Amino acid sequence: MTSDRDRDAAGRPRNARPRDRTGRPLARDDEGAPSYDEPAYIDAATTIAEADRLISEGMPFVAHEVLEAAWKEAGDNGDASDRAFWRALAQLAVGLTHAQRGNATGAVALLRRGADELTAYDGVHHGVDVARVRRDAVGLASTIDASGTDGAGVIRLLA
Repeated sequence: MTSDRDRDAAGRPRNARPRDRTGRPLARDDEGAPSYDEPAYIDAATTIAEADRLISEGMPFVAHEVLEAAWKEAGDNGDASDRAFWRALAQLAVGLTHAQRGNATGAVALLRRGADELTAYDGVHHGVDVARVRRDAVGLASTIDASGTDGAGVIRLLA
């Protein structure tokens, strides 16, 4: 049986269609925004700096892909407690993506979920001031909940 689905070399389903800045698929012949198709995890500092840069440049969907690579690496080869950290940051990036797409309900849910999952971390973890990021995420979720996603803003991972 032949499949019309895009697949990578290992046979895993992939969507090779280009995407816009918010991660929405475009027509196959359109030129999309830069993407990290299957980014490789390098190290925590590089991952945080790259995700922070992407978020500040208005590309939280791509930042989510970068953070997801760290999440997968922590699950495969790393510390289980780090896995939850990377997952929480990826959820914050997806929350920002939902805000960017105008989905207030999804944005609020993921911003709050990511902030809740960060409660397990104190102080600075991998260069991230966790208390500040949590506070910013909860504040942004409250703002979006009260007045929608217009001008929702960003959450900086690095100070």
